[in-house]
Amino acid sequence: MGLSKSIYFTDEQNRLADLAKALAHPARIAILQYMIEHKSCIVGTLTDVLPISQSTISQHLKELKSIGIIKGEIEGPSICYCIDQDAWNEASEVLSTFISQINNNCC
Repeated sequence: MGLSKSIYFTDEQNRLADLAKALAHPARIAILQYMIEHKSCIVGTLTDVLPISQSTISQHLKELKSIGIIKGEIEGPSICYCIDQDAWNEASEVLSTFISQINNNCC
């Protein structure tokens, strides 16, 4: 959505949409699962465990980092990424709040 349209929605709606977009690709889910299991990762390590190229992994990491649920540090020629726990907790709260709004009063 263009920036001009996002102003018509609440911050919460925009944040939820950003999270949903970032989580809407199975490679990103796999990357997050790997990070959760291993507590961090180095991009080269991901190319050994996922069936996608390093450049594609980098693009997915960029998307996850842009919404703030992961963070990275440069370690020599590599970048080590990990889950940003505070942002992850906030994302969990936003998603849980949205999902819990359903009260089965639909058809």
